[in-house]
Amino acid sequence: MSKFKESTAGKGAPALNTASLPDIVFMLLFFFMVVTKLRDTELKVSVSTPEASQLTKLENKSLVNFLYVGRPTTKYQQVYGTKPRLQLGDKFATIDDLPLFLEKHRSSISEKQQSQITSSLRIDGDVTMGIVGDIKTALRKANQLKINYSAKPLQK
Repeated sequence: MSKFKESTAGKGAPALNTASLPDIVFMLLFFFMVVTKLRDTELKVSVSTPEASQLTKLENKSLVNFLYVGRPTTKYQQVYGTKPRLQLGDKFATIDDLPLFLEKHRSSISEKQQSQITSSLRIDGDVTMGIVGDIKTALRKANQLKINYSAKPLQK
């Protein structure tokens, strides 16, 4: 018989080591911060695009100019009214501002890719064709001939 006996009556499972838990949490936080892409522009116009059955996805989003046409949201109706407006980037614009907007985007892209720039029109379904025709004419004058109309998939 031994003099020193180990007592197993009061002992349970050892405590879980949580020393590496903050490291794991910060790694997950940094992962989601790097992977998540925030929206570039704040929509100031309400756009409900029409539905279409034959859609193609745009490949390189950095080569796309987004032009939004619709009625200002309720937040901006006091200042800009309720008529359909053109939004370029984060601000309201007129059709006369379109060539400068296109040129700024064109100058930020390499010369090889400038021929691949596409203008994507996101137009509300309730907007009349008058403003759309004016925008298309301004795009033609600015030598921007690749135009895309944004739509959502047809609901079955």
